[in-house]
Amino acid sequence: MFPSFIFIKEHVMLIKDQIKLWNGRRYYSLDCYLKNTFNKKLYKLSLDGGMTCPNRDGRISKGGCIFCSAGGSGEFTADRSLSINEQISQAKEKVSRKTNGEGYIAYFQAFTNTYAPCDYLERLFMPVIMRDDIDVLSIATRPDCLESDKLRLLSRLRKIKPIWVELGLQTSKPESARLINRGYELSCFESTVNDLKSIGAEVIVHTIAGLPYETHEDMINTVTYAAKSGADGIKLQLLHVLKGTVLAEMYRKKEFEVLSQEEYISLLCDMISVLPPQTVIHRLTGDGDKRLLIAPLWSGDKRNVLNSLNHQLKARNIIQGCALK
Repeated sequence: MFPSFIFIKEHVMLIKDQIKLWNGRRYYSLDCYLKNTFNKKLYKLSLDGGMTCPNRDGRISKGGCIFCSAGGSGEFTADRSLSINEQISQAKEKVSRKTNGEGYIAYFQAFTNTYAPCDYLERLFMPVIMRDDIDVLSIATRPDCLESDKLRLLSRLRKIKPIWVELGLQTSKPESARLINRGYELSCFESTVNDLKSIGAEVIVHTIAGLPYETHEDMINTVTYAAKSGADGIKLQLLHVLKGTVLAEMYRKKEFEVLSQEEYISLLCDMISVLPPQTVIHRLTGDGDKRLLIAPLWSGDKRNVLNSLNHQLKARNIIQGCALK
């Protein structure tokens, strides 16, 4: 009994120390990471680099992934008809009520932001990363759109300021990948993560919880796979059914059901428990465009979702990584 008591006492102290390190949270949030790394809060400026996607223009397929709206996840980006400098000014104005101008992340969000010739990407990214008000360059893209010349460009940019590359994995289940029309294999994802890590880029993996026909185990497997890939961060995104998508038509035909808030909160708790403590959680729930959102409507109340999650984490005594051996 005595050794067990000592182990439990040490475990409780470890949890308390970790929560203190994470500013009172039970997981390693992006906010905590930024403050620890840059000693200040950074705000994302969502930008549009004027690109499309090989899953839309016919190189791989047309129409994009089944959940992707016409904006290509860029509904919250600045107007693409503006120059990048104008977009940055517009985006800074949007976040001005939240910030005193502490610092910014230039986030190229819409569509696939390395799907262009390398000289175009250099003309796009270099002036942005050289700006005094930009602390991080973040690029959302696909693992099959990072050829060797683009990796060399990112390596040069990395020597100037931190580079984040956000990769849309969504799922580790091959059947689901085919269903959502992702268009690349897991081997491509794995080799790209290795390439990005070799040049010093930080890798952030996008996952989606609630894809049609996936089980609880499937979704946990995706998060475990993403963590084991060597990724530095992860976005845990709830599946949104948006108007004008293939997914919306499937939902109309009752081919699948979306997760309830209770199911999603329980799933998030389990996901957090299997994520290594050093993995930064960049997102726990998404902000679907309310003009396009069909389901689940409860996801529109982000504050309620996060409050419910924090309550459940405490009630179940879950801290990030607690289920790891």
